[in-house]
Amino acid sequence: MPLLDALARLNDAYPWSHNAHYHPWIMRQLPPRFGRVLDVGCGSGDLVRLLATRASQVHGIDSDGRIIGAARESTAAGLPVTYAVADGTSYARGGPYDVITCVAVLHHLPLAETLAHFRRQLAPGGTLVVVGCAEEDTRVQQLLGLVSVLLNPLFGWVRNRGRRAAAPPLAAVTRQPDVTYTELVREVHRVLPGARLRRRLFWRYTLVWKKVRPDVDSVRV
Repeated sequence: MPLLDALARLNDAYPWSHNAHYHPWIMRQLPPRFGRVLDVGCGSGDLVRLLATRASQVHGIDSDGRIIGAARESTAAGLPVTYAVADGTSYARGGPYDVITCVAVLHHLPLAETLAHFRRQLAPGGTLVVVGCAEEDTRVQQLLGLVSVLLNPLFGWVRNRGRRAAAPPLAAVTRQPDVTYTELVREVHRVLPGARLRRRLFWRYTLVWKKVRPDVDSVRV
């Protein structure tokens, strides 16, 4: 369709990061100062460096060695940051953590197993913040998706200040989500009772869960 073709050309000319769009929101979910942080699927380290402005120590992990190398090169030596090539379903070095973040990565991992691992690795009183992707399966989600299609080039033009972008930076391998949002909500509430979920623009949802007491891990995965 001509309209979709035009939108695609605009998106290519003025790309922007849907994930970075939610970084300020993530920071608003956290206290002014906090201790140890784990960022799962850290990519090039943008969120890691932002978290390091308020944390005593940030561990960024990613399964892609290339992008971990780029993150290290982009991070100043004085920041309280370490990076590792690691799997988010099993990494436990440096825990428990006061904060765990995970942006656009959870759909790459086994859902129940990963949520249970996050629960075990979070310190009492700690906060888990997820920005994720899920398959749209309700009319409300499909409507948000349509609005996102129309808004996406406008946001790209504004963020690029009307200038066509240069070649994009190194990007991680991506895949389409295969779990519906309804299935996700059911599993999250089973593993993380009391978690707050909300469907968002730009094909994302958000999840916030606070571990209010020492965990007696009775959840079966």
